[in-house]
Amino acid sequence: MAVTHRHPPAAVPPLIELKSAVLTLTALTVRAADLSALSAELDAQSAEAPGLFDHDPLLLDLAGLDADEALQLDLAALVALLRHHRLLPIACRGGGEALQAQARELGLAEAPPESAMPRAAAELPAEIPAAVLPPEPVAAASTLVIDRPLRSGQRVYARGGDLVVLAVVSHGAEVIADGSIHVYAPLRGRAIAGARGDAGARIFSTCLEPQLISIAGTWRTFETPLTADLQGRPAQVRLDGERLIVEPLKQR
Repeated sequence: MAVTHRHPPAAVPPLIELKSAVLTLTALTVRAADLSALSAELDAQSAEAPGLFDHDPLLLDLAGLDADEALQLDLAALVALLRHHRLLPIACRGGGEALQAQARELGLAEAPPESAMPRAAAELPAEIPAAVLPPEPVAAASTLVIDRPLRSGQRVYARGGDLVVLAVVSHGAEVIADGSIHVYAPLRGRAIAGARGDAGARIFSTCLEPQLISIAGTWRTFETPLTADLQGRPAQVRLDGERLIVEPLKQR
């Protein structure tokens, strides 16, 4: 009699699978309930750095509101305002139980307070041997390199990293980066570094002649030219507190 060999049925993968995931979010701290003022500030930031808001997932941080402001805040209108500005609120933190209840009705997740966030490895108890700690992930460097001249009306945005330009940035052109900006040529247009709030970002140029410079939202225009030791010379711009510092690049 012939023997039939039967293969075991193939395992059918589940249609859904739950996994732990990490998502980088932009946090928007709200300190006032005045939606007109908030809209004006969002408009100003969009005008300074076009393309800054690009349907990014957003953590709405209401912990900075005092009790009166929290009572006055129209959360549904604020969420609509943020979506109008191409931001996508997906979670909400702080603001009290009443605002958190509204957030849940709007489909926003409740985020834990900053004090409840996981601690860095350096803050773990000393009795945990370093050998058992997982290695810290190293973020890949993200640098956009432009090797052509940028003419008036042209704009380049280095999202998530630094921008390197190897040719002239003409008057009326605009360079934007979430990190630092390096222009190895005349910089005559607008340069906006730290566009998402990185106060450690800098602007470098081998020939600094800008219309406007900005780092992490602090900006300066140049209707009055720089001093002779800076105008048209190699220089860098950095942020010191709330003040922009322009200083020569020392060549050794």
